[in-house]
Amino acid sequence: MTDAAVIVGSVGAAILAARLLEPRAAASLPTSGLIAAFTVAVWAAFITAAHTRDDRVLGVGASEYRRVANSTALAFGLLAFVFVTVRVEVARPFVLVALPIGLFGLLLDRWLWRKWLLRQRKHGDYLSRAIVVGAPCEVAYVARQILDRSGAGYQVVGAAVDAPELAFIEAGDERVPIVAGLGEVAQSVRDLEIDAVILAGLERHEDDYVRRLSWQLEGTSAQLVLSSRLTDVAGPRIHFRPIDGLPLIQVEIPHFDGGKHALKRGFDIVAASLGLIAISPLLIAIAIAIKLDSRGPILYVQERIGRDGQAFRLLKFRSMIPDADRVRTSLLEQNDAAGLLFKVKDDPRVTRTGRFLRRHSLDELPQLWNVVRGDMSMVGPRPPLAAEVHEYADHVRRRLLIKPGLTGLWQVSGRSDLDWDESVRLDLYYVENWSLTGDLMLIWRTIRVVVRPVGAY
Repeated sequence: MTDAAVIVGSVGAAILAARLLEPRAAASLPTSGLIAAFTVAVWAAFITAAHTRDDRVLGVGASEYRRVANSTALAFGLLAFVFVTVRVEVARPFVLVALPIGLFGLLLDRWLWRKWLLRQRKHGDYLSRAIVVGAPCEVAYVARQILDRSGAGYQVVGAAVDAPELAFIEAGDERVPIVAGLGEVAQSVRDLEIDAVILAGLERHEDDYVRRLSWQLEGTSAQLVLSSRLTDVAGPRIHFRPIDGLPLIQVEIPHFDGGKHALKRGFDIVAASLGLIAISPLLIAIAIAIKLDSRGPILYVQERIGRDGQAFRLLKFRSMIPDADRVRTSLLEQNDAAGLLFKVKDDPRVTRTGRFLRRHSLDELPQLWNVVRGDMSMVGPRPPLAAEVHEYADHVRRRLLIKPGLTGLWQVSGRSDLDWDESVRLDLYYVENWSLTGDLMLIWRTIRVVVRPVGAY
């Protein structure tokens, strides 16, 4: 209903624009009304045909927004072709006005509904009842990931394992009761009114288990969901290629150059340049506050490691006393971070102004200049210190395959509250699965985190 309201409203705005800009061509109400009805019908049909309201994409990831944007673009491509072919004089405002207003309205509409849905899921509503099937260790991992993320859309009500000695599975702070063995899953689905069966890894080799389980679930309303061993591989990189009954899964190998990365660089230059212009009064105000608060330079320059291990000079607003680096060794025992990171919650080196800047991530704004220069990207992994990189394991070095970011998954997922392994996992996931749509979503989430900070100190 809200999709329809947005589409009708934006087409109505186009009719108004047509009457103001092209009064002669728009004088005929039947003509403009017919074009409006045709535009609404085509647009709504494309939105529906793209499965933008599929429960597999609602409330999760960027696919919903991508489908809305792509289907809208295709609809207006067709409309523009038709209007040009039949020489409709009044059609121009329908493309120039309805398209931007409608696309923005649809994306805002979907975002508001997602916020509402996530709030409801946090209270236990609109969740699919699920049981997790597999080996105890695999079930524990999958259940813990789902329970920690209400946005996943599942309520884990039980587990199915072949472990008679166990009564429940420890999944973080929760205990998941064992409701069945591996051979009793279908019956449990019927008894417990289960909506989804999530299959984790199995201890023993079970070539036909998935197929037999899918047969057993026929006649129920439950979905069969596989927890892939292809950890941290995003959906767009996975393609199914059945060949004469042989179900092959192709995993697209990530590339770290080419047109996609050129587009990312173009976006970085435009976004960072406009950002610097827009916030220039704020930058001046922060610089004055730092100068009045304590002695020392306004900017703090630190060597960080960028793409392919290249060092660069990272800019930040100074948030500490001038000799903070020399005092650092005396604070090592108070380190609150894990792994190779160093963070102290109540760091005595932080100035009064600096504490506010760090709390809201305002000290990082000068890095927009690093983005313009090409040292960094708007979105990417956390820029590491040389000492950290020296201690990296081989797989962690994959963080250096793309430019570090002003923001990223680590920024919107808790920052200093993350442990080392989780920080690495998020960075590696981004390195291999980033997209421009995902970048735009992360930038939007970063703005929210700056206003309501979590894990920043």
